[in-house]
Amino acid sequence: MKNILVTGSNGLLGQKLTDLYRKQGDRHLIATGKGPDRYPNASGYTYESLDICDADEVARIFNKYRPDVVIHTAAMTNVDACELDHASCDALNVHAVANLTRAAEAVHARLIHLSTDFIFNGKDGPYDEAAQPDPLSYYGHSKLIGEQTVQRECSRWAILRTVLVYGIVHDMSRSNIVLWAKQALAQGKPMKVVDDQWRTPTWAEDLAMGCYLAECHDAQGIYNISGADFMNIYQLVERVAAYYGLSMDHVERVSSSTLNQPAVRPPRTGFILDKARRDLGYSPHRFEEGIAGMEAMMAEMQAK
Repeated sequence: MKNILVTGSNGLLGQKLTDLYRKQGDRHLIATGKGPDRYPNASGYTYESLDICDADEVARIFNKYRPDVVIHTAAMTNVDACELDHASCDALNVHAVANLTRAAEAVHARLIHLSTDFIFNGKDGPYDEAAQPDPLSYYGHSKLIGEQTVQRECSRWAILRTVLVYGIVHDMSRSNIVLWAKQALAQGKPMKVVDDQWRTPTWAEDLAMGCYLAECHDAQGIYNISGADFMNIYQLVERVAAYYGLSMDHVERVSSSTLNQPAVRPPRTGFILDKARRDLGYSPHRFEEGIAGMEAMMAEMQAK
């Protein structure tokens, strides 16, 4: 039986991986996160509290469980917070990655590392895996250093890059761009939405499946794992409105330059998925199918 260790299991992707792996009879999941386990009615896996910024603690947990594969999902992903707090960003996105690569090598584990479209400048997306990184923000810079660390220090590795992940956690403690848009539209709140940032939004369940497929196929190298639908953020909100039958009357198109955000966002990213489709059998849902999946999960939670 394979031991699969996941970092950041209390986060959105981490919970989706817990959902997926706890059902696999030939895999033993070691879910790790900082603090107590927040998965409801936990069973079918092992949970360990783990501060990935503590190298000794990482080494202890890896030596205890001797994972065959590590899926590293934990990161500081608030782009503006990274821009304003370089030290915290470096701790989670750079130094912690070094801790994990050393520990993985010590127990001969394969490392699957999650990365981002923000390593690109957004001048000519969508991107394939061979595109040249050129980050605009400190967040993107930190994630690129993390990628380089993995490639330099690990003998067996895969890097999965993704884009604008949406979905819901079991306790509904986190929002996402789809839920934010739905709520604001339903309430008729004035909204300023940019129309000059293009993405391929990713349903969290699809991203978890991409991680699982990479693990099952012993993937080596860089893979794009995102949604397939290419749209700007204004169009995303339009599609949310259309799905729920809500009005766009209170939505104003704006340029990113009017928002005065601390971190610069790449204007045009998104991913070409040909390699993941061919090598891994990855097949993401359409954007509206992802919304339907979120609605089904919320209905199930409310029924309990």
